[in-house]
Amino acid sequence: MEQDKHQGWELATFAGGCFWCMVQPFDELPGIHSIVSGYTGGHTEHPTYEEVGTETTGHYEAVQIAFDPNVFPYERLLDIYWQLIDPTDAGGQFMDRGNSYRTAIFVHSGEQRAKAEASKQELAASGRFKGNIVTEILPAGPFYPAEDEHQDYYKTHRYDYNLYHEGSGRGTFAEKYWRRKQDDAELRKRLTRLQYEVTQHGADEPPYENAYWNNERDGIYVDVVNGDPLFCSRDQFDAGTGLPAFTRPIHEGFLRRKADLRSGKARTALYGRLSGSYLGHLFHDGPPPAGQRYQVNSASMRFVPREELEREGYGKYTELFEGV
Repeated sequence: MEQDKHQGWELATFAGGCFWCMVQPFDELPGIHSIVSGYTGGHTEHPTYEEVGTETTGHYEAVQIAFDPNVFPYERLLDIYWQLIDPTDAGGQFMDRGNSYRTAIFVHSGEQRAKAEASKQELAASGRFKGNIVTEILPAGPFYPAEDEHQDYYKTHRYDYNLYHEGSGRGTFAEKYWRRKQDDAELRKRLTRLQYEVTQHGADEPPYENAYWNNERDGIYVDVVNGDPLFCSRDQFDAGTGLPAFTRPIHEGFLRRKADLRSGKARTALYGRLSGSYLGHLFHDGPPPAGQRYQVNSASMRFVPREELEREGYGKYTELFEGV
């Protein structure tokens, strides 16, 4: 297994069209240590952006991710990757055409290849796309970082990036193929009516009439939709609101903050970053030192007791209770 210089970290390399659009979806997730935009798969050394754009170097625009598989497994990177691309397009991606914009998964080990092949086969069998899945799985080779101006483009050129991303059609494509009516129907079957209304329609539960507002058991709370670990019972406190309250999340990277004006005043709403589920709100009236109160609906979470963590695949989080 090819590893990053830090013990236990691995590399993942994905080509998904313009590399500007391939950073933000992975950035700042738990276990993601770095994301570098660059060029790979070609026959020239140290190519420039202009040279790759001539389509004569054979290189793909790609991103290389250094990650900790114990925190964020390779399979989850693949899940995100498939939702960023059109895997049936062999001539580029969206409005960007040419070989340098083709999709490919560059694998760094036999283990990664096996997981990538299985993931590709599962996608093909799902019937989500009518066309053939043409994304290739190729051995990783030399990777050349792109020029500084192309690194973290979504942060350093926010206005230009937003215009480009919206105009590319990526968002519309993802909405069409990854948020289908049948996906919603399957979600309705998995969730209770209350869970569905809270997570998908932004409903809030009544105070004191919810499952976890006064929970005193040790364990963690996970996203009821996709299982991401959100909060630990050790950080839960009684805020006097009749709803679960926490001083901090387990991983800030699994949360997304959005402005919420529904109550007639500005508030900060909390959503699951990868699930898209509505969770609750963040207030700045919590206990010191941070002074934050993450107020979360019980229906948006599932509680995993401390003694069940290993069995349910959350063994890593037993360390949260060491010495307790």
